[in-house]
Amino acid sequence: MTQLGARIGQWTVRHRWQVILAMLLMVATAGSGIRFLTFNNDLRVFFSEQNPQLQALERLEATYNKIDNVLFVIAPRDGNVFTRETLKAIGELTEAAWQTPYSVRVDSLSNFQHSRAEGDELIVEDLVEHAGRLSDPDLARIRDIALTEPSLANRLVSAAGHVSAINVTIPMPGASMAEVPKVTAFVRQLAKNFRERHPDIDIYLTGAIMFDNGFGEVVQDDMRTLVPIMFVVLIVITGVALRSLTGTLAALVIILVSTLTGMGIAGWLGMSLNPASSNAPIIILTLAVADSIHILVTLMQQLRQGKTRHQAIVESLRINFQAVLLTSVTTAIGFLTMNLSDAPPFRDLGNIVAIGVTAALLYSILLLPALMAVLPLRVTPGHTASTPLLDRLAVLVIARRVPLYRAAWVAIAVASAGMLQIEFSDDWVKYFDTRYELRIATDFMEDNLLGAHIIEYSLDSGEAGGISEPAYLTTLEAFADWYREQPRVGHVQTIVAMMKRLNRNLHGDDPAFYRLPEQRELAAQYLLLYEMSLPYGLDLNNQINLDKSATRMIVTLKGISTLELRDLEERARAWLEANAPAHMLTHGSGLSMIWAHISRRNINSMLGAAFIALLLISGLLVFALRSLRFGVVSLFPNLAPAFMAFGIWGLIVGQVGLGLSVVVSLTLGIVVDDTVHFLSHYLRARREDGLAPAAAIRYSFGTVGTAMWITTLTLVAGFLVLAFSGYKMNADMGLLSAITLSLALLMDFLFLPALLMKFDRKSER
Repeated sequence: MTQLGARIGQWTVRHRWQVILAMLLMVATAGSGIRFLTFNNDLRVFFSEQNPQLQALERLEATYNKIDNVLFVIAPRDGNVFTRETLKAIGELTEAAWQTPYSVRVDSLSNFQHSRAEGDELIVEDLVEHAGRLSDPDLARIRDIALTEPSLANRLVSAAGHVSAINVTIPMPGASMAEVPKVTAFVRQLAKNFRERHPDIDIYLTGAIMFDNGFGEVVQDDMRTLVPIMFVVLIVITGVALRSLTGTLAALVIILVSTLTGMGIAGWLGMSLNPASSNAPIIILTLAVADSIHILVTLMQQLRQGKTRHQAIVESLRINFQAVLLTSVTTAIGFLTMNLSDAPPFRDLGNIVAIGVTAALLYSILLLPALMAVLPLRVTPGHTASTPLLDRLAVLVIARRVPLYRAAWVAIAVASAGMLQIEFSDDWVKYFDTRYELRIATDFMEDNLLGAHIIEYSLDSGEAGGISEPAYLTTLEAFADWYREQPRVGHVQTIVAMMKRLNRNLHGDDPAFYRLPEQRELAAQYLLLYEMSLPYGLDLNNQINLDKSATRMIVTLKGISTLELRDLEERARAWLEANAPAHMLTHGSGLSMIWAHISRRNINSMLGAAFIALLLISGLLVFALRSLRFGVVSLFPNLAPAFMAFGIWGLIVGQVGLGLSVVVSLTLGIVVDDTVHFLSHYLRARREDGLAPAAAIRYSFGTVGTAMWITTLTLVAGFLVLAFSGYKMNADMGLLSAITLSLALLMDFLFLPALLMKFDRKSER
């Protein structure tokens, strides 16, 4: 393998101009695909078509309709919604909201279809009409109705009457990526106009459509801010480490063309960027510099030892080719196993980074040597880069190998024990940082009105028209009442309140008849009469299916984690099994339920992916190192960092969600890099130079130690840049990856040498 590296170096130096031209042509061809990259701002992008919870939701939405929405939250500063000015403002905004692109329904306090009796006639009308001319008794009546009507209280008006909401239902056609930005721009303009006309009323925008748009905005924000920051960080670290303007420039060229190639090929393949896959440029930038650093550090060392430029290039490739090839392949394997993820965005992330890493390998062994052969380069022979700290560290590790070996195992055991504290839970509403208006609006909504999490049910009566059956309605009411008693539940919407109100209306509005009809025929007649009185756009198709055999129940929850959500839904199903007929038995659905299940499903799938990656990487190392023993030895410092990092996370944070579920696969291939470089130099010293284990350890520290800490520093810096993302999934993933890689360097500097000397004692004798 080393001779192959030397031959590649010789050929590249000899044909340097042709290599540069060919590589640049390849970059231009691959990179031109960037123009085809798009941003996918659909909240459902994280769910595959095979996801069973998504399939259940789509069946429910096909029966009723999508409840994708924009929610205007109205908060008058005087703390009272029921004033002429506020009710008039709500009415104006309700009318304007009907013009929202793709909207099919607008629900608010003002257009709530309130029913009442007038003699023998049923009157259905807007709850608020001519708000500016309402008398004080009218205001009091509207307030009393709104705060006691189950369809309004804690849904479109707060229990205290200080906050109200306007809900715009918008089932997107899904024909274009421009739909969500179009709706967002329109409703933001409505909100801006509202603020200008009503400065004493605060208005907030949230809802599923706003979350969709938030995905797109966070991607663009991260691309606009984090990528340039990462580029500057790389310039600084590489420049300080190499202390060579030419070397720094060459390394930057490699990381730029690698990133351009990875993203360009992604465009050619028709991939789209989303909050997860948008991390690819930063990760490729970070990883691409590693190979360059190892090759350049060795090249500089060879030049300082008196070799000519061409000799130094060839020798650097001879020494590093095997390790660079292995680390690139293992890194690509780690990212490719992300294809086993249940979330498509992580599959895209893995594929894009794997492409970028492969491109970085190609450019590092061909383009980089060719550039170094033609660029001006000044290195003083005989002047060696002193690494006294690494020399002292090598001496310390060799002298204290036994206590270090024991201490490492204790540290691994203690840190890994923290994994017992991990709770596999998540809250996708909290993914957005508080710097975003969407997060502020959603927090305000949850604090003052209704929750952002929803569980939906389609409860079957067992026959056409069966929803009018008293037994069905009684069971439906009991199920809704059970939910209302559960913690975190803010509101439960069913047709029960409407049926009770109609029964009261058609008995002269006698409060004693505010109960469910006792006869199926009466209930069916009430429902038909009410439906015939409803205006266009405010029908009951969002609650009742076509043949009136099933109704929809929507449970809204506040501040609930995915773990609590799964537990609540399981208890609800147990209630149905115990108290409802078989035809009503069903699972809860909705976007929140999909999120609740996907984190657990993804963790399970990624654990399998990590195991597969471990097997592939271990087999590759055994083959490449030509030693089963050293291949097995390498597993310990490669696995320990992930266990320790998750343990530390369990002790400090406690929660592991969707974003962290991919960290093991993401970091496993990277963690191997330093181990491979250290082992390669160790075995070279043992096999080629005949050095004893202790001397081989010192040789490894002296030849590759500098490159190891530089590349690790670069990797940690890159992932720490991700930690500043405004999207929590990316920030947590970046932070935990940085912790893992930092621990990996400690393991390779302190634990691996002690491990090698312990298991290589037989050879030493």
